Amino acid sequence: MLICGVIFACAWTVCIILLYANTSEGFASPVFVLAVLLISRLTDGYLFGLLSAVMGVVSVNYMFTYPFGAINFTISGYPLTFLTFLTVSIVTSPLTIQIKQQEKLHTENEKEKMRANLLRSVAHDIRTPLTSIVGSTSAILENPSISKEEQGDLLRDVREEAQWLIRVVENLLSITRIGENGQAHIVKQNEAAEEILGETARKFRKRFPNVNVDVEAPHELLMVPMDAILIAQVLANLLENAARHGETTTRVFLSVTREGKMAKFSVRDNGRGIPREQMARLFDGTLKRSETSSGDGKRDMGLGLMVCLTIVRAHNGYMEARNIEDGGAEFLFWLPLTEEEEQ
Repeated sequence: MLICGVIFACAWTVCIILLYANTSEGFASPVFVLAVLLISRLTDGYLFGLLSAVMGVVSVNYMFTYPFGAINFTISGYPLTFLTFLTVSIVTSPLTIQIKQQEKLHTENEKEKMRANLLRSVAHDIRTPLTSIVGSTSAILENPSISKEEQGDLLRDVREEAQWLIRVVENLLSITRIGENGQAHIVKQNEAAEEILGETARKFRKRFPNVNVDVEAPHELLMVPMDAILIAQVLANLLENAARHGETTTRVFLSVTREGKMAKFSVRDNGRGIPREQMARLFDGTLKRSETSSGDGKRDMGLGLMVCLTIVRAHNGYMEARNIEDGGAEFLFWLPLTEEEEQ
C-alpha cells in the first residue's frame, strides 16, 4: 500500500506539473503506465498490479483528459488505454515473482554452501587436535619410564590443543547465536569500543605472552551498537590468526577510529603477510593451514575468518583484508555508529 501510494503520488505530481505547463494532451498515459510498471515490479503477486492498472486508467480519464474532472468512457482510445495498463500489470507481475523466487533460491544455495564449508572446517579443526591429545596422553600412560621433562612437554601440547578446541567451540556458538537469517539472535547495545579492545588485548596477552599488542583508541568516547561478545570474538580470532599464521609476528596493533558514520576496527601485524593466492578464499571457510608454506596441516584459519565475516555482516558492517607495504597483514571491519554518534 505504501509503495502504491508513493508511486501514484509522484505520478499525479508529474502530471499536474505537465498540465499547468500547457503540455499537449496524451502526456498522462505514459506517466501512469510507468507507475503501473513500477508498482507491479516492486510488489508481490497480481493484486496491487491490477489495482494500480484500474486506478491509473481512472486517473488518466478523470484528472488529465478533457473534460477534466469527469469520467467519460466514450473517449476515443479508452479501451486500448485500459488494455495497455492491464497488459503491463499482468506481464510484469509474474516476472517479479520469478525474480524473487530466483533470489530466494540463490540465498538458500549460499546458506547451504556456507553450512557445507562450516562442516568441513569443523571436521578438520576438531579431528587433528583430538588425534594429538590422544597420542600425547597415550604416550604418558603407556610409557612409565618417560622422563618428567618429556611428560611436561606432552602435557603442554595437550593443553595447547585443548585451548584450540575451546576456540573452535566458541566459534560454533557464535554462529548458532547469529542464526540462519544473519540477525535473528543479534541484540545490539551501545558499547564503548575502547573497553572491548582493552579486554580483548588483555586476554590475548595471557595466551600469547611473546607477542606484543598495542591498543590505540580515539580520545573521545566512541560508542558503537554491537553485541559485545560477538565483536570480542571477531577481534580474538583476528589477533590469534595474526599470532599463529603470521609466522614471524612479534607485534600486533589493535585500533578503532571513527570514519564518517562508521567505526573502523583494525588488526595489523608485522608478520609475513597474506600470500596472494589465498586472498580470494580468506573468508569462505575453505582455506586450510596445509595450503600455507609450512604445510603442517595443524591449523585451519578458514573457520575463524568465516565466523568473523558472518558476525560483521550480521551487524550490517563489512570487512576486508590487505597486505602492508612494509610487511605484515591488516584485517579491517566497519560497523555503523548509533544515530547519536552520526550526528
